[in-house]
Amino acid sequence: MRLWDGIVRLFPRGVGAKAARLPLRLYNTLSQELEEFTLPSVASSVRMYNCGPTVYDTSHIGNLRSYIFADTLRRVLEYNGFSVKQVINITDFGHLSSDADRGEDKMTKALKKRRWSLTLANMRKLADEYTQQFIEDLNTLNVETDKIQFPRASDHIAGEIALIKTLEEKSYTYAGADGLYFDTSRFPTYGALGNIDIEGLRAGARVVAAADKRLPTDFLLWKSDAKLGWESPWGRGFPGWHIECSAMINATLGKQIDIHTGGIDLLPTHHNNEIAQSESATGKRPFSRFWMHHEFLNLSGEKISKSLGNTINLETLKKKGFHPLSLRYMYLAAHYRTALTFTWEALEAAQTAYLRLVALRLRLETEVIAAPKDWQRAFHERINDDLDTPLALAHLWEGIAAGEPADSLAMLNEADRVFGLHLMQPDEQARSLAAAAVRAYVALSDISAETVEILEKREQARRRKDWTESDARRDELAVLGYGVDDTSDGQKLYKK
Repeated sequence: MRLWDGIVRLFPRGVGAKAARLPLRLYNTLSQELEEFTLPSVASSVRMYNCGPTVYDTSHIGNLRSYIFADTLRRVLEYNGFSVKQVINITDFGHLSSDADRGEDKMTKALKKRRWSLTLANMRKLADEYTQQFIEDLNTLNVETDKIQFPRASDHIAGEIALIKTLEEKSYTYAGADGLYFDTSRFPTYGALGNIDIEGLRAGARVVAAADKRLPTDFLLWKSDAKLGWESPWGRGFPGWHIECSAMINATLGKQIDIHTGGIDLLPTHHNNEIAQSESATGKRPFSRFWMHHEFLNLSGEKISKSLGNTINLETLKKKGFHPLSLRYMYLAAHYRTALTFTWEALEAAQTAYLRLVALRLRLETEVIAAPKDWQRAFHERINDDLDTPLALAHLWEGIAAGEPADSLAMLNEADRVFGLHLMQPDEQARSLAAAAVRAYVALSDISAETVEILEKREQARRRKDWTESDARRDELAVLGYGVDDTSDGQKLYKK
C-alpha cells in the first residue's frame, strides 16, 4: 500500500488533523438533506462533474454562476484536504432548444444565423470559437482551469454510441419518429432526484402520437438527421444531449462519481435522464452520490437566459468599468442555493467591498503569518456548512475590523484559498481601481479656471473618441499636479 493511500484511509473526510476534526456538510438534492461528505475508503480523490456550456454563443453572467460555484466547491474540498478530479463538459452538438426533444439543435441554429453551411467542420469551428471564449472568461474570473478537464461531446461519439447500444441490448429503448428513445417506464425510480411528480407530469401532458414518444418523460438517445451527423446502427444523426454527459463521465471519471453539479433548471429533466440511462446501462447505483444545484441569477424578476434575450456578458461588465472579480464577489456574498437578482447597484456594491479588501491588502506590508486559530476554525466551520460563503465573508470582515495588521493579512491569505479573489496578488486593474476608491477627489470649485478648461476639453475629446487628444489633456493635467479618473459619475481629479 502506498503511503498516500494509507493516509486517505485514515482520514476519509480529507487529509490532516484539521480536516478530520471538522465535518464537511453539503446539501444533497438526491436526499434533500444536508449530509456529511466523505470519500469511500477505496477512493483517492473526489470525482466531480459540472454540467458545462453548449457553445453556440457567448456565456452570460447567469451561466458563469455555475462555474464560480463549482470552482468554490472544489476549493472548499481542497481546503478540507481532498484531492479533486474535476470535469466540465463542452456540449458542441445535440442540445435541442426544448428539453422535451423538440425544436432545432442550438449549434445548427447558430450556424444558420451566421449563414454558414451546415457541416460538421463548421460546427466544430463555431464550437472552437466559443469554447476558447468560455475558458478565457473562466480564467478572467480566476477559475483554475489548469485543474479541470474539458471533454467535448463530439470527441466521444464512439462512447456515446456504445452506451446507447448497451441500453438497446437491455431493452430500455424503442424507435420513434425522431430517433431512438429511452423508455422511462422501464426505470421505476425515474424522477427521484428532486422528488419530481412524474405521474402528475404524465397525466397533465398533452397526448403524443403513437409513432413518437410513448410517455412525455421519454427522451431521445439518438436523433435522426439525414443531413448532418454521424453514421450509427440507427441511421445517420447524432446522440442526444443527455447521453453525451453520461458517456463523457464514463470516459473521464468512471461509471460512478461523487459529486454532480449544475443549475436548478437542469434538475427535473437533464439530470434525471442522466441517472436513468447511466444506472440502467451500468447496473451501478447511485450514479452520483451527491447532487448539488445552484439557483438562478435573475434580472427584472426573470432568470437571465439567451432564449429570453436579456443576457449580460463579462465583456459588458468590463466596458462599464467593473473588475470581473467583482462579479465573483457578488456571487460569494449570496448562498449558492439562493436566487440572486442582478442590478448594476448590487454589482457596484460588490465592487466597492472587493476593492476595500484589495486596498487593505496593498496597505499591509507585514509578513504573512498563520491566521489566529479561533478565527480560522470559525471560518472553516462556515465554509463547511454547505459552502456558506456569505457568513464566511462576514467573518472575514469582522476579523479584519478587530485584528492587528499582521492578523488581517493572514486572514486575507487564508480566506482567499476559498474565495479565489486574487487578494494576495491583485492585478493592475484591481490595484488602480482600489487606489481610486480611496482617493480624496478635488472639488471643481477648488481648482483654477485653466484646469477646469483642460478638463472640459478632455471630456469633449473623449465624447468624440479622440483618444490622442484625451491623452494629451491628461498629460497637461499631470504637469499641473493632477491625476484624473474616469468614473461612472464623470471625470474626477486628484492631487498626485
